[in-house]
Amino acid sequence: MKYLIILSQITVAISVAYIWVIRYHNVVKEFNLFGLSDITRNFTGATKISLATLLVVGIWYSSLVFIPSVLMGVLMIAAQYFHFKISNPFIKHLPSLILLILCAFIALSSIQ
Repeated sequence: MKYLIILSQITVAISVAYIWVIRYHNVVKEFNLFGLSDITRNFTGATKISLATLLVVGIWYSSLVFIPSVLMGVLMIAAQYFHFKISNPFIKHLPSLILLILCAFIALSSIQ
């Protein structure tokens, strides 16, 4: 079970880094579709990358896992909201939904 939690933490962290660094052009398009400002986009990106970093550090320091996983989950709920707001097809909801599920799993596992 411990390795599944670690794998989940790494998966969330790598996914966030990939989306916010490699596929940043796509993030810019989505935030424009959502009607959100550049400041909001940059704040969200910095927050997600920071939380992802804390999830990786949490592999060695387990006390750092709960709060970042919950906050990342909240950001994924916000992503779901904005995808629903602009009536995106389900396939566009899927990445943030999967990350939301992983964050919930990580958070619940870290309190036991």
